[in-house]
Amino acid sequence: MYLAAIRYNLAPLELKLCFLGQLTRSCVRFERVDSLKESDWMMAVQVCCRGNRLALLMLSRSVSHSSFSEPDSHTHTPVPFSRSTIGTFFQERPLLTNPFTQDALLQAYLQRHLPEQQVQRDLRLFGERLVSEIEALGRQCELNPPVLQRFDPWGRRVDRILTCDAWTRLKHISAQEGLVAAGYERTYGEWSRVYQMSKIYLFAPSAGLYTCPLAMTDGAAKVIESLGMPIREAFERLTTRDEKRFWTSGQWMTERRGGSDVSSGTETVARRQQDGWFKLYGFKWFTSATDADMTLTLARITDRHGRCTAGSSGLSLFLAEVWDSDGLCNGIEVQRLKDKLGTRQVPTAELLLDGMSAQLLSEEGRGVASIANMLTITRIHNTVCAVGAMRRITHLCREYARKRTAFGKLLKDHALHVQTLSRLEVETRAAFLFAMEVCRLLGREENRSASDRDTLLLRLLTPIAKLYTAKQAVSVVSEGLESFGGQGYIEDTGLPSMLRDAQVLSIWEGTTNVLSLDVLRSIAKSSGSVLQAFFIDVNERLLAAEASAALRPAVTSLNTSLSALKRFTQTAAARPTEALELSARDLAYSLARIYMGALLVDHAAWENATHIDIYAALRWCDQDLCPVVSRDAAGCYDPQTAAMDTALVYDGLQA
Repeated sequence: MYLAAIRYNLAPLELKLCFLGQLTRSCVRFERVDSLKESDWMMAVQVCCRGNRLALLMLSRSVSHSSFSEPDSHTHTPVPFSRSTIGTFFQERPLLTNPFTQDALLQAYLQRHLPEQQVQRDLRLFGERLVSEIEALGRQCELNPPVLQRFDPWGRRVDRILTCDAWTRLKHISAQEGLVAAGYERTYGEWSRVYQMSKIYLFAPSAGLYTCPLAMTDGAAKVIESLGMPIREAFERLTTRDEKRFWTSGQWMTERRGGSDVSSGTETVARRQQDGWFKLYGFKWFTSATDADMTLTLARITDRHGRCTAGSSGLSLFLAEVWDSDGLCNGIEVQRLKDKLGTRQVPTAELLLDGMSAQLLSEEGRGVASIANMLTITRIHNTVCAVGAMRRITHLCREYARKRTAFGKLLKDHALHVQTLSRLEVETRAAFLFAMEVCRLLGREENRSASDRDTLLLRLLTPIAKLYTAKQAVSVVSEGLESFGGQGYIEDTGLPSMLRDAQVLSIWEGTTNVLSLDVLRSIAKSSGSVLQAFFIDVNERLLAAEASAALRPAVTSLNTSLSALKRFTQTAAARPTEALELSARDLAYSLARIYMGALLVDHAAWENATHIDIYAALRWCDQDLCPVVSRDAAGCYDPQTAAMDTALVYDGLQA
């Protein structure tokens, strides 16, 4: 302290010392603060010990500015960046406000299709809860990922997956808000899934990836319901609003030999017990939400000689509780938790099943057929979460653009920046309408009000919506981070995790190519009926919008693309299988873009639509809506092109 006084010519001092604790191994920091009067000054010396403020020493006296002189200097001129003074400007961060009241498209969509005051009120209150409570919980889950406790303090093998309190709290909130239950209560009839998924859409970006166990829980409930409620208690726990009874479910399908190819990749076997239950033995390579209460899994039933049937016909579906009454694993050894690029909040593990007790859920040999409904549900959840991520980043970007100044004006006043954001907005709007349409079709099917066309469209559009919105989400979130400059790359802003988490969307529940081939299968199995339903539906939407002069360019573009797509599909049947597979990805993209364009036009033709809705439809239709035709004309699916693709990829590779 004496040295500080000498340095600032403070020999005659009045010292006021307030001790807050014992000072040991202390470090000293000095800061000068000028008052409004030139003659007054104050210097504060903060004495700190190991980073904790322990004492505050106030040195005060009335002197002239000349009293503050550096050694060998006559006058002290304040310097803006000196010692602990780091400047006066701090960028305002983007604030999350009620995501429901800030979402014009969601509100308009519900006004048109589900104008229930209770729905509006519930979503508004839920939006407030997201901001005041859920957002912070999700961030805590990101910062406190799960850990594996293999042994207890006395050496007993326990294999406990420890998650943070926020993860548990999100489970309780999910039950309270009916994030699974709403889909099965069916309060709003065929619109119940739209209501449920509207909440998931708002919840997903704030939820610390708790949407992952919710997706699998919803899928498990769907399977049990579709099989006639063979295990009613499990269904009731999966769909309850009672947080004390609520269960989540895992989905343990992936093994070392196969990811999406479960038919040939599943090695797990099931041995029948005398009480009718089974013991499962196998290795599950990728099990998400491993801390769930129960799980569905595939296995091959062995006969008394240990033999089992290969292929999909040998697979059966089982239900197992993960933990026993003592809180220990049910015949499971957790080998390790996966170290993932993103979704770090979700416990994902490699599991050895060593006599896991399980109940047969499906008929023997009908396991793959039984999980079809589950895949529909989880792929729709994936789609809705992708759109939720897109909406969140666009909301944050536009909010930040009103606060960040660059080159003399706010970002919102830079036309190029706003143009970029508007392109993200168009992508997000198209994706939202696509997701909600698939949810509507699912709701109609479950309410038993679906037409044959609705059923065919649901089969075709579910994989298309999942694969296309997943790709959109990665692109939109990546571009959105760029809007924050360097801050978009800084971890403690919470922004980079949005991109890491988005990347999984194109991998979970089937990669882009796997789902593109699934689209081809749906066309082949229905003998083209799904495509016929698609063409009829798009045509009807475009006919309804033809009266709008403002929408005419979009309608014309869509009609042209639809006609070209029809011609392609008519000739595609005569092509070799290899050529069809080569076109699968571009075909799926073409179906997605045309359908999304039709939905945008349909929404813009609504009597209460705005000029913004019309503009969004026009901008969407500026792009190549039918890339499969463009690339077919360029010879991309010719046999010789495939050979050249191989040569290009492996050029220079040494054997």
